[in-house]
Amino acid sequence: MFGMSELTVILLVVVVVLGIRKLPELTRSAGRAARIFKSESRALKDQRTTDGAAGPGRVVRGTVVDGEAPRQRP
Repeated sequence: MFGMSELTVILLVVVVVLGIRKLPELTRSAGRAARIFKSESRALKDQRTTDGAAGPGRVVRGTVVDGEAPRQRP
C-alpha cells in the first residue's frame, strides 16, 4: 500500500495544513470517536444476544414445523 516515506510525507503535510496547535485536538477527537465506535459496537453485540439470537453454545427450543410447502392462493 504505502511505504514509510509516503506516510512521512503525508504526516508532514497534515502537520503543516492543520498546524501544530490543532494536532492534539485532532488526536483527542480521533480517540473519542474510536471509544464511541467501540462502545456502540459492544452495545449492538449485547443487544443481539439479548433479543433472542442464538449465540455459540446456546440451545434454542421451539416447535417442529412440518416440511410441506404452504399452499398458494389461486
